[in-house]
Amino acid sequence: MFENISITTVLVSYVALLFSLSVHEASHATAAYLLDDDTAARLGRMTLNPIAHVDLIGTVVFPLAGLLLGGFFIGWAKPVPFNPSRLTRRIRMKVGGALVSLAGPVSNVVLSFLVLAIMCLSIRFVAQDPSARWTLLNYSFQGPVALARLDLGAGQMLVLSLGGALVTMNVLLAAFNILPLGPLDGAGVLRGMLPDRVLPRYDYYRYHPYTMPILFLLMITGAVGFFLTPVRLFLYWALEPIARLILGA
Repeated sequence: MFENISITTVLVSYVALLFSLSVHEASHATAAYLLDDDTAARLGRMTLNPIAHVDLIGTVVFPLAGLLLGGFFIGWAKPVPFNPSRLTRRIRMKVGGALVSLAGPVSNVVLSFLVLAIMCLSIRFVAQDPSARWTLLNYSFQGPVALARLDLGAGQMLVLSLGGALVTMNVLLAAFNILPLGPLDGAGVLRGMLPDRVLPRYDYYRYHPYTMPILFLLMITGAVGFFLTPVRLFLYWALEPIARLILGA
């Protein structure tokens, strides 16, 4: 059952997930803090330390099971608490809540662009031929097993595979969390744009007891990928010109 599983791939992917989730949650906490709510900061959640954000099911059991079983590999961390009533009165409360929600996916998009730029600069230094640079970048997204076929040192292979995993993971997290479903960040962003008169009904359906089981079912069956694909492809479309520009490919 596990004979085709690369332990190196599992470790690299899991490290990428932990770091990406930490950035995501710390960004929520930081956004709330900048909007005058220090609830998360006082609870130690405005940090990149993954221990502060780990959720046993979402950060440990679910992603590792998905990775080992070849299923849908993504996870979640403990939600960052914030108190809407403590947010600044310079903007409307629902808008402040939407900004706190938006901070997570935006941080993942920014991180994916930043890591990709660093990867491309590194590749440009080690490969002279533009086509070879592009090939090396593509292999980086395929993981350590693919990179092992190339004549690379262990350090280069590890750095490139981790970079590829970080870009992929952050694109996935941004696309997943921006979906306007239940507790996901997209639902919080959408709430900030809706008229006040529909908010009570919206909140009722958003936090309905059946919401989480339905979302969980979509995840374990892979059906959520149907909704993720357009957003994910758009982000990759935006990333490609930057990669080609830096690589000169």
